[in-house]
Amino acid sequence: MPVELTPSRALGLWHAVALEQVRVDSRDLTLRQMAILLQIYLVPPPHTVRGLAATLGVTKPVITRALDTMGALGLVDRVRDERDRRNVVIKRTVEGALYLEKFGDLIINQGRNL
Repeated sequence: MPVELTPSRALGLWHAVALEQVRVDSRDLTLRQMAILLQIYLVPPPHTVRGLAATLGVTKPVITRALDTMGALGLVDRVRDERDRRNVVIKRTVEGALYLEKFGDLIINQGRNL
């Protein structure tokens, strides 16, 4: 069933989710990092630095910096592509899956409070 929101209510939901996420999780991902993380977890693999850069319309160094941060947090992992050693494949982690599952629950709970 589609959810009908006015722009004001949609922004209110986004605001409530952002506030609660800051309160409950110290990892504090940027919007770009969250977009990358969602791309990795919601779109079937494989994911490469080159592919993510093209999808987000940014340079490969921008993706690499974001992945450095997310990798240090355990949300993603990087491995060399065995078929083409020039490519780095981005892998999902259990920690990243749990992070997004909790984030999804947070969105649902905040949506119920609208």
